[in-house]
Amino acid sequence: MLSESEEKVKNRSRMVIMDRRDFIKTTGAAAMATVGSPSSASVAAQPELIRTENSKVGASFQLTRMRPDAAKSYRTSLIEGYCSRQSVKAGEKIDFFVSTNPTSQFKIELFRMGYYGGAGSRLMTTLGPFEGTTQPVPEMGENRLRECHWQACTTLMIPDDWPSGVYLGRLTTLPEVTLPEHAENHTASADPYWQSYLIFIVTDDRPADILFQCSDNTWQAYNRWPVNESLYTDPRAAHAPGVSVSFDRPYGSYCQILENPLSMGSGEFLLWEYPLCFWLEKEGYDVTYCSNVDNIDPRNLSRVKTMISVGHDEYWDLRQYQNVKQAIEKGLSVLWLSANDVYMVTPFTANAQGSANRHLTRETCFGEFREEEKDAYAKVLGPFENTGPDERDIIGARTVVPFNGGGDWTCALPDHWLYEGTGMKKGDSIPGLVGWEFHGDPDTQRAGLEVVAEGNVWASGTRLGHYAATVFQGPKGNIIFNASTIFWSQALSSPPGHMIPWSHFSRPHGPDERVQRITANALKRAISS
Repeated sequence: MLSESEEKVKNRSRMVIMDRRDFIKTTGAAAMATVGSPSSASVAAQPELIRTENSKVGASFQLTRMRPDAAKSYRTSLIEGYCSRQSVKAGEKIDFFVSTNPTSQFKIELFRMGYYGGAGSRLMTTLGPFEGTTQPVPEMGENRLRECHWQACTTLMIPDDWPSGVYLGRLTTLPEVTLPEHAENHTASADPYWQSYLIFIVTDDRPADILFQCSDNTWQAYNRWPVNESLYTDPRAAHAPGVSVSFDRPYGSYCQILENPLSMGSGEFLLWEYPLCFWLEKEGYDVTYCSNVDNIDPRNLSRVKTMISVGHDEYWDLRQYQNVKQAIEKGLSVLWLSANDVYMVTPFTANAQGSANRHLTRETCFGEFREEEKDAYAKVLGPFENTGPDERDIIGARTVVPFNGGGDWTCALPDHWLYEGTGMKKGDSIPGLVGWEFHGDPDTQRAGLEVVAEGNVWASGTRLGHYAATVFQGPKGNIIFNASTIFWSQALSSPPGHMIPWSHFSRPHGPDERVQRITANALKRAISS
């Protein structure tokens, strides 16, 4: 028999507009995946794995030549691709789907992202060459869904010695070389090569200190490939319910606050997650990686001491919420080095082929909006009913109106253990660290919740908002730290290929020793609790 909370999750999932057979396929496949997953108790811990991995020779992963279809296009049809899964384990298979227009041979170089002596990645293997084909752009379907049904160019079984991490595939066309009539007197010429990325996560079952959860649901929610199709482009409202997106399509160019065409195909990883990944691996932390979808299995959380949410972690399936809440009750620490978190309820469903967890559909929002929020954003928010649980239960604060803005991160409790070794005094600020979205409205009814930093933010310099960074203690001495800014990782490192974002006439300033020390203090407390 289901518990009351499990019954609510099940009923809420059924609210999504979808075929009953898809629901059965999705839940059945997810259940089979869970049953087949080994217990972490049978997997050895490898606390030195990341240090050992980063002692290996690094390589440059960056794109050199990328051309969008047009000045305002979200895609590059010259070469683009996607993967059959968000995440995969060693010994499992993943398919790669690539299209080239015009047709061209191409190769795929696979890089694991990390520190590697400052290079930022390690080249794991090169696949190909392959004969490229021009694959069809799907028509828009029900719920504004664009879903590709491309032919795979290759299937890769992940080698047993590939560590968990974020993997970028650099796609490069291989133009035909043309030799002049008198080749002995001339240099061979070739058409330009073109590049883009695809991205996936290698996860594992090993016990570790830190679980780095990528915010790939949000990457996909904002992905406008191929023309202008995301969860935000429905003509009814920017947050209209009943709109779907598919992971079965390439990632287009990033569409907010920053022009970075050389990140094409990487989701939002290079913008938000990468500086934290680079810093954690430089410092040698025992970290393992996962996608949002991996945390619909509660055992993924039970094997680690702390989970980190990174960057922009807006879109969650209710099962993620329930599993994190239960894990906190059992002693999991959570560091929300992020903002606008757990904001929209977006259940996973199967794709047209029955592959589980390949669609996201916006259903409703987490928590209740205040009356002034409803009035201010009625046209933007859409007609939400039957809202989800209050995200403050697992974060300590919530997304508030105005959603956007920028400000300084200002110390409120200088004697708190979080500030040890920073030298910060009350009122001292870290310039530009808050943005482009944030958390406010802290759960002051929660016993022991502390507001460790707070201040004002300004959306475009005209609309005033207020953020609050918070800490509260879980029942097992575990901690939940809410940094209250998407920009947090920008102050940890500045790795190769990364650009500092700016929004609403404000920006962070890059690496800051105080933020590095605060993060280290939070991790020390989280890991030892």
